[in-house]
Amino acid sequence: MQNIELLMLALEYIEIHLCDEIKTEDIAACLFCSKSTLEKLFRGVHDISVHEYIVRRRMMLAAKKISQNPRIPILDIALEYGYSTHESFARAFEQVWNCKPSEFRKAKFTELFPRLNVPPRKGDNYIMQRRHVDISELYDLFQERKDCFFVLCDIKDMISINEISRKAGDLAILEQMRRMTEASGEEDIVFRIGGDEFCILTASSDAAYAEQITEKLRQMNGQRFFYENQEIPLSLHVTAVSLNECQRYEEVFAGLHNAIRKSKE
Repeated sequence: MQNIELLMLALEYIEIHLCDEIKTEDIAACLFCSKSTLEKLFRGVHDISVHEYIVRRRMMLAAKKISQNPRIPILDIALEYGYSTHESFARAFEQVWNCKPSEFRKAKFTELFPRLNVPPRKGDNYIMQRRHVDISELYDLFQERKDCFFVLCDIKDMISINEISRKAGDLAILEQMRRMTEASGEEDIVFRIGGDEFCILTASSDAAYAEQITEKLRQMNGQRFFYENQEIPLSLHVTAVSLNECQRYEEVFAGLHNAIRKSKE
């Protein structure tokens, strides 16, 4: 079986069974490969273990339910995603979102850990190399907001932050998401569209409104977040764009990433 097909089937299996008890060896057995082969492939392509990916996807869907259904008891959501106690669920949730589930009820939900896609092929261009992330939910909403502006962000010098530690990098992404959520309006929605690339799909076709958001974000550049005993400054590349002429999924994806790339030039 080709590696790309193996990874595609593994991602599909995980999505179907997210509410079940999933072990890496069970996925491997279903795909007729060894656990070590699957784990090595997953880490090599996505730089994350199978188990870590499952936890992050579960916590993203759980966070969505917590945010959109405030009356559902958190324990019920914990049980739905395979956690037998509130405490075990809360620990996993806090590791991903850096806050308690009860605190998240006050937050606006964003797509922090969208589903991953199969890897690009060798020789693929800049845009294709970023198609690890599935933006289907964003694309569906875009169909309803064709004339609305996007505000796009990418972390400056993310490599240096990741060199401190992977956890520092995760906290930088959470801080980026927090700033974008704070700067956006009530009906605007934040989506992750790459490794550290995010967008706000606004609910406005007014260019001045989008520029107002970008200015708020630029004013936050240089502010620090905390990792252990360190204060780490964080700045973002920020730009706004309208993609109302784009029709297909591929055009929207390419348009977003081309705009981010131009903002760095």
